[in-house]
Amino acid sequence: MQSRPNGRVAVVTGAARGVGEATSRNLARRGLRVALLGRELESLRCVADSLPTDTCCFEVDVTDEAAMQGAARDVQARLGPASVVVANAGIATAGPFAASDAALFNRVINVNLIGSANTARVFLPQLLLTRGYFLQIASTASFGSSPLMSAYCASKAGAESFAQALRTELRPEGVGVGIAYLHWTGTDMIDDRDNHPVLRALRSHQPAPIRRVHSAEQVAAWLTRGIEHRATSVYAPPWLRLVQPLRPALPMLVSRIAARSLASLPAAELRRATGVLGAGGRADWEAHRPAPPTPPVTPPQC
Repeated sequence: MQSRPNGRVAVVTGAARGVGEATSRNLARRGLRVALLGRELESLRCVADSLPTDTCCFEVDVTDEAAMQGAARDVQARLGPASVVVANAGIATAGPFAASDAALFNRVINVNLIGSANTARVFLPQLLLTRGYFLQIASTASFGSSPLMSAYCASKAGAESFAQALRTELRPEGVGVGIAYLHWTGTDMIDDRDNHPVLRALRSHQPAPIRRVHSAEQVAAWLTRGIEHRATSVYAPPWLRLVQPLRPALPMLVSRIAARSLASLPAAELRRATGVLGAGGRADWEAHRPAPPTPPVTPPQC
């Protein structure tokens, strides 16, 4: 991007809103052609139509490898091979694991982890051709797992590990792999999380600088700067890089803060589940919602 941005192609998943939308806008302003992938076609079209560059958009489920292969093929045909791929698509659910919907728990893992792997897999031939850059959107949830967010934390820790392995594999091929660590970001996902009394209490017990919420536009600016420099790690906000050396101690610290936050809350609130968080997550879940589970069946016995 630094040497010849004009005409290069960027692909952003989860681009219909939030950080994905803001990142798409930043990349387009830098002269990149942008392919927007997501679950809400009308929202994707609105974003694409407002960008000052060549664009295309696809309503696609990142967990559907065949559909992603088709999207990758069409991106290359319409805009050219991708030089930048941002694996941003993600959803979250909140509530105790014991009360969680198993299908929704699995969906979070599939979108956030398997969806990222699918995104890398289908665009990898293009990135090898352009010696491009893949940015995996992770989270500080991989630093220390928060209670009541088990699916999200597990998926983001897995996505981080996946990207770390991919980075080493692709370095000899000239393809860069970065991991973006996002903290509190002003999206509808966070708005929904703050509507849950338990999750609101967890954030309120954090020190003021740590619980500050940054706008999607500010986070996108940090991500774009990382893309420009093909950074191995992108921190949003930047002070998070100071936390990396402390990671061995963070799970215990997060656990202590969480225990203190939850101690004064009624048991009924602790058992409350929110379902999927945010409009984007709800759009994905409504499109994917499985049939009601079948009742338990006793397997054949001998």
